[in-house]
Amino acid sequence: MRVTLPHDLTKDEVRRRMRAHADEIGSFFPPGLAKVTTDWPNEDRMTITAQVVGQTIPGGVEVRDHEVVIEMDLPLLLSVMKGPLEAAVKKEGGRLLAP
Repeated sequence: MRVTLPHDLTKDEVRRRMRAHADEIGSFFPPGLAKVTTDWPNEDRMTITAQVVGQTIPGGVEVRDHEVVIEMDLPLLLSVMKGPLEAAVKKEGGRLLAP
């Protein structure tokens, strides 16, 4: 799954908002279904690891000058969640990046 969200913010502001709201990523999944951890290996990349029904889903967020790219490698077993996850990411990510 890959979602690109445009923004008109500075990269510093995007990073600040992403760090402040990283704990909300788990809410993109149905309640109680996912345990999500995040890390920042560098200032423009946040890694995401979700544990969902015994499956590990790796992903990440890349902060770019005018967009944020969110990727998650959904296993075949969880591919049925792709549509709802993309919709949640677009909605909540768009809200987070709104001026």
